[in-house]
Amino acid sequence: MEGETTNGVAQTTQDTVEEVVQTTQDTVAEVGRLTSYIQENIPAIISFGLKVIFAIVVFCLGRILIKWIRKIVGKSLERSNVDKGVEQFVDSMLRFGLYFVLIFTIATKFGVDAASVAAVIASAGVTLGFALQGSLSNFAGGVLILILKPFKVGDYIIEDTNKNEGTVKEIQIFYTKLSTIDNRIIVIPNGMLTNNSLTNVTEKDERQLDLRISISYHADIRRAKEIMEGILRDESAVLKDAQRNVFVAELADSAVILGVRAWVKSDEFWPAKWRLLENIKLEFTDNGIEIPYPQMTVHMGQE
Repeated sequence: MEGETTNGVAQTTQDTVEEVVQTTQDTVAEVGRLTSYIQENIPAIISFGLKVIFAIVVFCLGRILIKWIRKIVGKSLERSNVDKGVEQFVDSMLRFGLYFVLIFTIATKFGVDAASVAAVIASAGVTLGFALQGSLSNFAGGVLILILKPFKVGDYIIEDTNKNEGTVKEIQIFYTKLSTIDNRIIVIPNGMLTNNSLTNVTEKDERQLDLRISISYHADIRRAKEIMEGILRDESAVLKDAQRNVFVAELADSAVILGVRAWVKSDEFWPAKWRLLENIKLEFTDNGIEIPYPQMTVHMGQE
């Protein structure tokens, strides 16, 4: 029994050694084949490495050249007193176009056939045209904005559909950026701005204030109008050579509605409005003129 055990252990050890030797031989053979492959293809590997280095160098030089071209075009547009929105739009178009040409040039240097690339782009263009109808609509909207000029950079606009409003900061290829009074940035697709109505608040230098103030039916209307006319005369932002009106706008259920109309500079509209409302309230309080809240008077009859 002891001899049989010894023979079994010896046989197992011999099998293990043979497996290790076989594995080593296989590994050496694989390394040899890899070495041979590398030696046979060294020129091709070197050529590919040089192409990669060349592509990286061309891309870096291309980026510098693109920045230089954009800078020259930008300065040329500034000297021509072109609208800021047109300048931003042209710069955006130039950036996309030049980078496309750069990448296309690098691809052809790697052996890609230019005719094949053009055919692929043409066939892909039809597919993308259907898939990117919204983007194409936004691109067309950007072109229309620059041609028709419903607004320009620096204008304060209100997009009537979703009630987004703010100062126009950028007009890009596909979208327009607005900056709100609380310093938020709103990005609106150009297609939405051209396909829907909008209000350009700062298109004109002057803007009309139109206020509505409620007073009680028991209040003295003439006295209330005198107070409001005096406040308008004293307000520095109100244009003195423009028409000013204080009038009874409506006899409502719970109050007499007085109207105020005056002209101010567009950039002074909100401060003037806030001051007028505050001063009217203070003067009405001092003169005993009540500004009522909605109410209903019920008279009980007797049998």
